[in-house]
Amino acid sequence: MTPRAVLRGGGRLAVAVLSAGVVALCGLQFERIVAKNVALAHQLQSSRERTTLLRERIVAQERAIARLNSPGGAIPEIHDELQLARPNEEVIYVRGAAPATPEPDWSAP
Repeated sequence: MTPRAVLRGGGRLAVAVLSAGVVALCGLQFERIVAKNVALAHQLQSSRERTTLLRERIVAQERAIARLNSPGGAIPEIHDELQLARPNEEVIYVRGAAPATPEPDWSAP
């Protein structure tokens, strides 16, 4: 082999290694960008879900405020909270159900 052929082969090898390095760096950068985009998409989705839940909560709270601002809505709420009875009403306290009794085992001698 001539020195010129060796230099040409070495130059081609250097260009190939350099090209492979550039492609690898581009691939790593692309992978990093894709991973960051996926993470941001998850954050955006969770933010949208929280926003939706908060809006629903605000609507429910506004309904409760509107209901409690009227005497027809506030008085029953107060009576329930304080366990008061109106005239001709009775308060009935219901306790939890009694524990179930086990079935007798008739197969035992």
